[in-house]
Parts: sequence; structure tokens; C-alpha cells
Amino acid sequence: MTSTGATTAVERFRELSDGDPEIQAHGRYFSCSYLLDMVDHRFLVRMHRGKVEELVTDPGPLEPYDFAIRAGRETWEGFCSEVPPPMCHGIWSATFQRDMTLEGDHLVIMQNLRVLTRQLELLRITGPLG
Repeated sequence: MTSTGATTAVERFRELSDGDPEIQAHGRYFSCSYLLDMVDHRFLVRMHRGKVEELVTDPGPLEPYDFAIRAGRETWEGFCSEVPPPMCHGIWSATFQRDMTLEGDHLVIMQNLRVLTRQLELLRITGPLG
């Protein structure tokens, strides 16, 4: 069960993502599933042609996804802040200098990197989802 704050942030993230002109311009082939592991909650994002088809909070252990982005609380809080601190400003810096990890099919990440990066930037508006 999610808290009211988590639900609100999840709904806002979906709304921002689906309405973002950059994602819609570049996301025609952005169809994949990925997991955001944000310590207290995990979020399975299923994308289809640049739209959030489904966003599942705390999916079961057998739910499939193409890749996962995992990090500790401090990294996510920095990454999701309006002005991120050094080494929290992007997934590569957070991966190389912090505790963020990228797991799964890296080809899918790279094929969708521009749209994924923009989508994750929306977390600076919503804050951490969980």
C-alpha cells in the first residue's frame, strides 16, 4: 500500500511524462519496462510509444522488466531535487560517483537514453516517487 504522498507523486509523474513535448517528440519507439528502486518503494514503469502505459507501485518479484535503476535514499533525494547537488545531476554521474546502479539490458537503456533521461528529469518536479 502506498502513502498519499507517493500516490500523488506517481500520478503527477505520469501526467508530466505523458504531456511532455520532448518525450512525445523523441519517444515514438520508447517501448520498454523499467524498475525504479527508491528504497521504500519500487516503481515499475511500462512505456509504450512514449506514453506511460502502466505504473505499478511495489510490483511483485516475478514482474518482468528490461532494466532497473537502483540507488539509496540520499542519492534519490539529491537526484530528485530541483537543483541537484554534484554527482546527482544525471544517471551516469550518480552511477560512477554515487551508489546508483543500472541493471539489466543496457542496450535498451542506450536505445532510449534521450527519452529516459528526460523522463527522469521530471522527478525534479515531482520529487522522489516514494
